[in-house]
Amino acid sequence: MSQPNSMIGKFFYRIWKTIDVAGRLMIGLIALTIFVLFVRGCTSGPDLPKIDDGAALILAPKGIIVEQETYLDPIERAMQEAQGIAPNETSIYDLLDAIEYAKNDDRISVMVINVNSLQGVYAGISKYQDLREAINEFKESGKKVIAVGDYYMQGQFYLASVADEVYMNPYGMLMFEGLGGNNTYFKSALDNLGVNVHVFRVGTFKSAVEPFIRDDMSEAAKEANMEWMGDLWKHMKQELAASRNMSVEEFDDFVENYLAKFEATNGDSGELAVQEGFIDKLMTRGEFRQYMIDMVGLNEDKDSYKAIGHKNYLKAVRPLVELPTNKDTVAVIVAKGEIVDGSRKEGVIGGDSTARLIQKARLDDKVKAIVLRVDSPGGSAFASEVIRNELERAQSEGKIVVASMGGVAASGGYWISATSDEIWAHPTTITGSIGIFGMVPTFEEPLNKLGVYRDGVGTTKWTLAFDPMDGISPEFAQLIQRNIEHGYDRFLTLVGKGRNMTKEEVDQIAQGRVWSGEDAHRLGLVDQLGDLEDAIESAAKLANIGDDYAVKFIKRELSAEEIFIRNLLENAKAEGKLDAVIAQLSNGETDIIGHVLGRAQKIVNIFNNFNDPNHVYAHCMCVGE
Repeated sequence: MSQPNSMIGKFFYRIWKTIDVAGRLMIGLIALTIFVLFVRGCTSGPDLPKIDDGAALILAPKGIIVEQETYLDPIERAMQEAQGIAPNETSIYDLLDAIEYAKNDDRISVMVINVNSLQGVYAGISKYQDLREAINEFKESGKKVIAVGDYYMQGQFYLASVADEVYMNPYGMLMFEGLGGNNTYFKSALDNLGVNVHVFRVGTFKSAVEPFIRDDMSEAAKEANMEWMGDLWKHMKQELAASRNMSVEEFDDFVENYLAKFEATNGDSGELAVQEGFIDKLMTRGEFRQYMIDMVGLNEDKDSYKAIGHKNYLKAVRPLVELPTNKDTVAVIVAKGEIVDGSRKEGVIGGDSTARLIQKARLDDKVKAIVLRVDSPGGSAFASEVIRNELERAQSEGKIVVASMGGVAASGGYWISATSDEIWAHPTTITGSIGIFGMVPTFEEPLNKLGVYRDGVGTTKWTLAFDPMDGISPEFAQLIQRNIEHGYDRFLTLVGKGRNMTKEEVDQIAQGRVWSGEDAHRLGLVDQLGDLEDAIESAAKLANIGDDYAVKFIKRELSAEEIFIRNLLENAKAEGKLDAVIAQLSNGETDIIGHVLGRAQKIVNIFNNFNDPNHVYAHCMCVGE
């Protein structure tokens, strides 16, 4: 690169060189820091976490509770954490395992649920229900459960309310807004830009494409959404009210008349929550810390109470390796995220990679039954069929296949479940959405306005039938629509086959409509209502393997490189050094910028994952925040 000749050019050139050198130096320092942490990890490892006698187990889930944490390269995750854009997730199975171990651990005397970092409940009510049930079983052991929060969003309180005692900061607030959701609609904006969105769909209620062809929600979509949201809200408030020893009518009165009650306490939301029976007592952080010190005693550092977080607790008590067994086995395969064509790592369901996990279970003689745990809004119809076909092959070879639906198993999520020997769902599962669509945007009008045109020749009428810069021919549009209709017919056929219904019966409850698990059970789309444990027990019963069987989660095997890097960074993090590096790289603006970038990335990821080779999708677009 030649240097500029002018004085001004030289000035800016030097500024740029300074910035460039500084940037390279920063990258070098980060790389050097990580290298030092690697070396330390190779030469020494942290001791297993210590569990004090009588300690409190702290459940403090961060972000969203998920069936499966999104996989990121460990170094990439560290960098994203520094920028504040890393996925903020907590595995429900880590939480459930910690509760199960602690229930019978004499060293654990009490459980503390801290919900300050917990986010979201909208499409994950079933996960909260599983946790509430596990916590209730913990309480049956005679140990107390205490919940604490600076304030409570409704999802946070839904989990906290199961505790024996619920405390909140005097300056905190508790409010219930119910369930709902808005979509953003782009039709007018696209019209103004001249972008033509060619939509192909089947089903009155297949509203996934509405944001691109309307400026508001259709009445059909409003009807369907209110139906399943109403079911979820009913279950949520019934359980919450029962936990706080109040009637549903009292709960509804608090929600509907919140403003009047708020004003009656002169705007003291904390006092209002106590008066209405939702909160047992208001405590500052210092007061709660002292309360726990009085209960379980001081820790070694003499700065707080004896406690251990659930992740450190699992490191201390969970076996490092899974021992081989000769028992008959029920294999569990988690399918969480968007369904896409090809192979993907955890957090996205790859058609090929998930089929390989099923194949692994199919070829294992000890595995007598497969439970597919589904938490997915759908995606590629082709990839969904690849997965379902591999499950069907396992059935043809004598394996029992049971689908267990988590928070959402709709569209493609229902497709992969449809022909299982049995389908289980929570009453609050979002499911159904039996329908498919295709969507192709073309940009010929805005390009023409800029004076950009396309022209050419082809040997058949199909050669140039589709060009994003020149539109879609009527024949090609008709071809896509017929393909969509054929795909919908196949969807109806396989659902009818799996659920012992006629195609006409399925069509009446399909049409792309989303149902709650409760309604899906009533309509015959789901066989039984229950959680993953219920589905596993049923799979074992259907496979006739008795009560003495093993349960094995079939997962992608990490490469040697992935294991090496993960262990080194985990060791460094356990010693507190990696967190310090990340904190130094972060700044006060990171949270806001990271949140905005994270939301934008989610939108981009949805469309990046639209990679079906036939451009045909079974996606409900029904999961929001």
